[in-house]
Order: sequence, then C-alpha cells, then structure tokens
Amino acid sequence: MNYKILLFLLYTFPVLAYTQQITCTPADKQAFENKTIEIDGLLENNFGKTLVAIGKTFKGIPYVAKTLEVGETESLVVNLHGLDCTTFVENVLAFGLLLKEGKSDFNSFTKHLETIRYKNGNLNGYGSRLHYFSEWIANNEEKDLVKNVTNELGGVPIEKEINFMGTHRELYPFLKDESNYEKILITEKELAKETFCYLPQDQIETNEHLIKSGDIIALATSINGLDVTHTGIATLEKDGRIHLLHASTGSMEVEVSKLPLADYLKGIKKNIGILVARPN
Repeated sequence: MNYKILLFLLYTFPVLAYTQQITCTPADKQAFENKTIEIDGLLENNFGKTLVAIGKTFKGIPYVAKTLEVGETESLVVNLHGLDCTTFVENVLAFGLLLKEGKSDFNSFTKHLETIRYKNGNLNGYGSRLHYFSEWIANNEEKDLVKNVTNELGGVPIEKEINFMGTHRELYPFLKDESNYEKILITEKELAKETFCYLPQDQIETNEHLIKSGDIIALATSINGLDVTHTGIATLEKDGRIHLLHASTGSMEVEVSKLPLADYLKGIKKNIGILVARPN
C-alpha cells in the first residue's frame, strides 16, 4: 500500500453538524468531478433506469478487490478507479441520489456514500460498515433507500448462520484489532436472529418478468457462514432479458453479463439464487 498517494482529509459540515474522515486520491477527486459532468442529463422519472444509465458509464473500470481496506483505521474511501462488486453498487446509488437532488458537490456525494455504506448512515469504525449484504439490504431498507422485494418475487426463507468473518478472522486485516473483532461477533449474533429470503436459482427465469431495471441483485450462496458472494444491478437489455450490470471477477472490469441473469447464475459455483432490493 503506497500511502503517499492517499489524502486523509477531514471535512467538517457546519450545517449537517458532522465530521467525516475521507480517503481519496487527487485522481479520484478529479474522477468525481468528471463523473458529475458525464451523468448530467441521465435523470429519468424511472429511478431504476437512471441507475442503469449511471452504472453503464462505469463500464470498463477495473475490478479491484478489498478497495475499502485502507490505512489503520476505518475511513470513507472514495475510489472511482477500481471497484469491487459492492462499491460499484454503492457508488452508482450515491451518484443516483446526487442526480435526483440536483446536486453535484463532493460533500453531498460523500454524505450519500456514508449513508449507504454504514449502519444507520454513520461511520463509527470498522464495525459500523455493512459487511454482510443481507444486512446491507435490511439497513438500507430502514433508511428508506431500497425495498427488499425478494419475497414478492417468490422468495423463500432460509435459516443460515452468518459468521464467515468471525470464523475466518485471518482473512481480514482489520480484525487483528480485538475491538473490531468483537464488534463483528456482535453483528453476527444479531444476524443469527434473522431469517432472510432468497429466490431459488431454478425459479429466476420464471419470475424474471418481475425484476426491474435498476434492481440491486445479490447472489445468495451455499458457502458456510456467508449470505452473499456477489452483487450487481439488473438491466433489461435488447434481447428482452434481464442481465447483470456488475464489477465482474471474470472479466475483471465493470460489464453487462453476456448471458441473461438466469443463465449467468448457472455458471456460478455454489450459487443458490438471488436477493433483490429495489431502490426507492
């Protein structure tokens, strides 16, 4: 990690009365400015279509894993030059909300990003990040940013212990810190009380007509301790089928899946289906 290329900035917003620590390179700050110009005029009455249009402006951006694991303490990472599947979705949604408000300033963007990425919208250390995507959906539903429509699409409940981080502590550098580790264990205990729904893989094609462009798609998995392994955005393409717009670990860049979602998932090892969240 080359810390010399990073800017650790403290932004204080008197009107909003909060302080935010941001990690952002000069290149990413410029990329933000360029993106606001690029997406100008993409707002539609249908917010889902707006998100797809914004998402497609990221096509070709490299997939980079663990883009948020920066520094010694948790900060709000703004990285528009390398995206993992979750940060792709978060950035698209943040830019969508910015466009919806008619704003283009960096402060408003980072506030939206913080709201989306952290429990109850507040960055308060590593443990406050929404690490598990089923929790990401639930918490952002509480914020009225999305609605979990999996059940409406024919989803079925699954009871599963979500504890991958706690049982694989060595894979997460921030979990060397005992306080961070304890907070993750608390999160996992809370998740153990919940049951989430997923739409089984063999029922996706039948129910595909209920999925809308702009819906956030999360790939449910049979891997022990995990709820979701990947995420992206549904897009209705020219073939009349729903495809996945995502930061792909296959092509290693943001792309639209060549195969329709239902067919694409059949090639994903240990995939059991999807969760679907509809942006409000």
